[in-house]
Amino acid sequence: MRWQDGRESENVEDRRGAPGSGGFRTGGIGIPIGRGGIGIGGLAVIVVVSLLLGINPLDLLQGTAPQDQARYEQSDAPRGGGDDELKRFVSVVLADTEDTWAAQFQQIGRTYQDPALVLFSGTVDSGCGFAQAAMGPFYCPQDRKVYIDLSFYRDLRDRFRAPGDFAQAYVIAHEVGHHVQNLLGISDRVQQAQRQAGSQADANGLSVRLELQADCFAGLWANHANRERQIIEPGDVEEALTAASAIGDDRLQKQSRGTVTPDSFTHGSSAQRVQWFRKGLERGELNACDTFGAERL
Repeated sequence: MRWQDGRESENVEDRRGAPGSGGFRTGGIGIPIGRGGIGIGGLAVIVVVSLLLGINPLDLLQGTAPQDQARYEQSDAPRGGGDDELKRFVSVVLADTEDTWAAQFQQIGRTYQDPALVLFSGTVDSGCGFAQAAMGPFYCPQDRKVYIDLSFYRDLRDRFRAPGDFAQAYVIAHEVGHHVQNLLGISDRVQQAQRQAGSQADANGLSVRLELQADCFAGLWANHANRERQIIEPGDVEEALTAASAIGDDRLQKQSRGTVTPDSFTHGSSAQRVQWFRKGLERGELNACDTFGAERL
């Protein structure tokens, strides 16, 4: 991925080493459940993290998951290099998303409001409550910030077998996609529909459509960033598709318990995540990402 010459965003907050970031609470993994309740996709996070770590989802809610299952090491930077390079990479990708979505919102007569991206180590106090690295990158609608412990990128490479800087960029673009949904009111409408859903399976289905739309928005970003700066190199698209496939609900369930239960999906299958990222990448249009209007996902 050609990112080195891109501008850096001014909206990156580096909290690594700050109070509230850098250690694990006694008692294990925490999730952001304070100040406004579980954030957008919070229940989905609980399920996915429990699958990844092989623990009871209730342990995540109660903060009693074993500490040794949540330890992370510092990640390598894209193509090697140190922490400063990885921070710069993240800042450039965030800036690319800012440019893309500012243009998209202008086309529909609205003004895009940039999110902040918070770097933390181990733990962080977010607008959605206290969180730990084990839950992976997340977006908090209460403070409109994306949170990421950069050690997740090592996990993406080693555990999910999805290496590469474009795969790393996809993760950021997906979380920014949730910010876009928040600004457009999509997230609020989904939450309301989930409260009125007739079953948990129906509520899960709405979560899947929300997550797949964020995947499509990530593809839309890649389309426009490549048009403007020709960022995509040979093999980059495959990196992103590998990452999308690796974190599909079906694959995670199969790896963790040997069986797959589609009604419990909250993020979509591997094939669905690949399909919607590719659709955003190929079309580069907001209306191409209408997962809620699609009869089949």
